[in-house]
Parts: sequence; structure tokens; C-alpha cells
Amino acid sequence: MRARAGRTTAIGSAAALLMMLTACTGAAQSAALAEGAAPASGGTIVYAHQQEPPCIFGGWIEQAYISHQVLDSLVSRTADGEIVPWLAEKWQVSDDGLGYTLTLKDGVEFTDGTPVDAEAIADNFDYWAAGGNPTAAVWLDGFYESAEAIDPRTVVIRLSRPYTRFLENLSQAYFGIQSPHALQTRTEEENCEAPTGSGAFIVEEWNRGQDVVLVRNEDYTSWPADAEHAGPALVERIDWRFVTDATTRVAALQSGEADLIYDVPATSWAALEQAGYTLEKYVTPGRPQQISFNTVQGPFVDENVRRAFILALDREAIVSTVGQGVIPYEGNGAVSRATPGYSADAADAYTQDITRADRLLDEAGWTGRDADGYRTKGGETLEVLLPYGAGTIINADGVAILQAVQEQAKAVGFKLDLRPLSPAEHFSGEFSGADTHDLSVGYWTSVNAGILYINWRPSTPEKPNLSNSAFYDDPELERLILEANSESDRETQDALYRQAQEYIADRALSFGLYDRLSTLAVSPRLQGVRQEQSQGGPSFHDAHFID
Repeated sequence: MRARAGRTTAIGSAAALLMMLTACTGAAQSAALAEGAAPASGGTIVYAHQQEPPCIFGGWIEQAYISHQVLDSLVSRTADGEIVPWLAEKWQVSDDGLGYTLTLKDGVEFTDGTPVDAEAIADNFDYWAAGGNPTAAVWLDGFYESAEAIDPRTVVIRLSRPYTRFLENLSQAYFGIQSPHALQTRTEEENCEAPTGSGAFIVEEWNRGQDVVLVRNEDYTSWPADAEHAGPALVERIDWRFVTDATTRVAALQSGEADLIYDVPATSWAALEQAGYTLEKYVTPGRPQQISFNTVQGPFVDENVRRAFILALDREAIVSTVGQGVIPYEGNGAVSRATPGYSADAADAYTQDITRADRLLDEAGWTGRDADGYRTKGGETLEVLLPYGAGTIINADGVAILQAVQEQAKAVGFKLDLRPLSPAEHFSGEFSGADTHDLSVGYWTSVNAGILYINWRPSTPEKPNLSNSAFYDDPELERLILEANSESDRETQDALYRQAQEYIADRALSFGLYDRLSTLAVSPRLQGVRQEQSQGGPSFHDAHFID
């Protein structure tokens, strides 16, 4: 790989000076380009992203953001929630809801020259279900039965039980289609670093710790129906840089060293907007940034203690203060407000009530106080541990919110230990077991409330569910969610999803903090960048510079 030492360092070293000098640069550029601006073909987009994933497909949303540029999916999702063609030209669902017959576009090829045909689609489904893509696998788990190529352009996906919003799930980039030939003939590392798809861009090189360089697929023929133009991408290259520090990303944008940045800090939002940068914000559907209680071990086995912790917090005030009007407060601990079937009742189930929190802790036997004011029972301090993925799952704004939670919980006697985890610690799963923590924080992006099945399906020794971070195994909750997933009437489905959310709130199994955002700040000389509508990542097929 070509060495690129010093690029990110250069961004960092320039940041301090340029932050002071360029606050008005964006406004000046915007005014200059307001009249007579014309699209330009070519050029390299420099994009500053905050996190480097371990692989360019599968697993995590940060991987999905890159793979969306490289791997086409079967369908796309529009801003109003409509599912439109991508690799699949049309589809038909059987009367029993178990069979999806998809007709593929004709003549599409992967960048290795092999055809995107029905066999390739069937192979991808089997590859996902077998664990080749662990995130796709958990979405298919419990529903996928088989995939069969009927002819080169027709593939039938069979489910073991109806999943009404199945196609919506396939719009997520986790389901990007890869070349089976590449999967079979290259090493796992080669496919991880440069997956072979039929997308608008191709991975040219990955300089670990610095950037991924994507080049235009000159033979691109399979843009989604919601694309703004037909044909290959308008820009020639994307330099997808990894810049972990939010202040440095903002400085790089203001200096012109980056054309757009991801994860805009709340404190910079208003200034960038006033300076003429385009600000984009996507509230991700699915599970918001929420905290789950360990219900099988430690103090939170007691439901009263769980309730007391939530009642100790003025969550809305915390998020309002830290988020400065950019980050929305989210009280619902199951799904975010952007999710169909959202329950406002579940979101409003708990507001701060210190008196009631104190009473519940007294009833639970935590009546003593130690020298620091923390509650005790039988000589044991009410001390609870919350590990979190620092700089990965929780950004700088999120850390400030957790620290405020810590302070407010202390007022009723909880000693909350916050433990930041490195990316390696977090993704190793070292702190995911029931004996490793009392509280768990995190999100899971989704298109619909079907995410509830992933997050709350019971975990058994035969079939562990590591996504059930509360370790709460309840067949009744599972039944509600499964009925909702299979229900064809949307009103009835939404009612079932709301029941599930209220079931979770009633038992104080988890609580919401804030809606997980995907945010972009874009230079005024770059247009056509859109946030795709299944997970909110940037889409660069239509992006172009104006002169």
C-alpha cells in the first residue's frame, strides 16, 4: 500500500490556527458561488469521518457507511419510506408472505467482471445467514429459510415466517451484494479491505489509521431509482479520512482541507451554519442511545432499584444542556421517535422524581449512607459500573451526557462508575457478559421496530443473544414482537410494537437518553451529497463540485 504518513497529522497541526482564521470562509465561499455556479465533473472529495472500522462490510454502521459506496443493495429507501428498485428491478410477495420473488436488472456486473445474477444473490443470502456478515445474519435469524435462482434474473427468497417489513430491512447497507467469485477466490483479509461489488466506487487502497481511497467505477450501470442522475458518479475519487477528534474535523472543514465532515459537535453547529456550510441531520430509526439494566446480576435485579435510577435523572434537561438544541432528547428506551410504531407513552413513562426515587431505594433496603453520601446495604455501597465505547458508540457529546447522569444519580445515592473502553476493548466483547457490568449504553440503527426482536429475543444456552444487553428473557415480550413483525395490517402492527415498548418501560428494563444522529457539515462548493435513508450515511454518487 502507498504510504500516506502525516496526512492526518497535518490536519491536526493546522487546526488551531485555522479555526481562528476561517470562521467566515464558508460564508464568503457561499456568496461567491451563489450566482453562476455550475456543476463540475471530476475532482476528489475529502471526507473526514470520525471512526475507522475493522472491515469495509458487515458488523457495524461505520462499516455500512463505506460499503454503501461500494456495494449495491437490492432495494433503496426514499425519504418518505418508500422502497424503490436498485439491483432488483421489481418484486412480488406471495399471498402467505413467505416468498419474495425478485427480478434483477439486466446486464449488471461486479467490478471483477462476473454477473450480478440470481445465483449471486442467492449465494449472498446463504453467505450472510452462515455468518459471513454477522449483522445481516442477526436480521435474517428466525426468518430466513432459503434462496433459489429460478433463472439468471429471477431469485426467490423464502422465509420461515412472515416479516412484513422484510424489504425495508434489505435497504440497509448491511445487505450490500458482493461478488461470490471474489468471496470464494480471495482471502478473507482481501475481501475485508476491498470488497468487490457493483457500486458507484471501488476501493483503491486502505491506509490503516489514515484513510480509505475510493475511485469511481467508470462502468457503473446500477444506480438506485432514487438517485438524482443516471450514470457513473460525478467525482473521480473520495479520500475517506479518519479524524477522531471533533475539533480537528471542524477545523479541517473551515480551512478547506476537508470538503465535508461527519458527526458535527453540537457546540459547532450554529457557527458552521452561520458561516454558510450545509448542515445535514438524520435521526436514525431503531434503538436510540439508551441505557439497559443488567436484570440478572447486581443491584438492578430489583425492579425498584431500576426505577429509582431512572427517577433520579432529569434526562431532558441534561440532553438540552449538552445538545444545545441539536441533539433531540429521547425518553423511549426501546426505539427512537423516527421509528414507525413509536410509543410516546413509553417515552413519557418516567420523569425526574427524587422523592419517589429515595422511597424506592429505602424500600429496597439501601437505607444507609457511607462517608461520601452513597447509599449502603449490609455494609455494601450501591456502586454500579457502566462501561462504554469511547469515541465509537459514544462520542464527545455523549460522554458529557453520561457524566451528567453520573452527577444526578449521585444525588440519590448511586455511585456510578463510568469506564471508557478503547475500540479494541469494546468490540472484543470483554464487557458484554452479565458478570462484567451493571449498565450498558448503546444504539442500534434500523429502519423499523423490527430491531426489537434483535434486542429483546431471549438468550438461551443453545442460542445466545448477545444483543439482549438487559439479559431479560421473557416469552411474552418475544411473542408481542414476533406478532408485530409478521402482522400485515400496519395499524395493528404499530399497536403491537407500541405494546412491546410499553412492556419494556413498565418493567424499567431500559431507558432512553437521546436520539442517535447522523450529521454532516458540507462545504458550499460541494453539492449533491445526500444522506441515504436507511441509516443516514453519506451517499456520494450524485455529489459534485461547483465552480
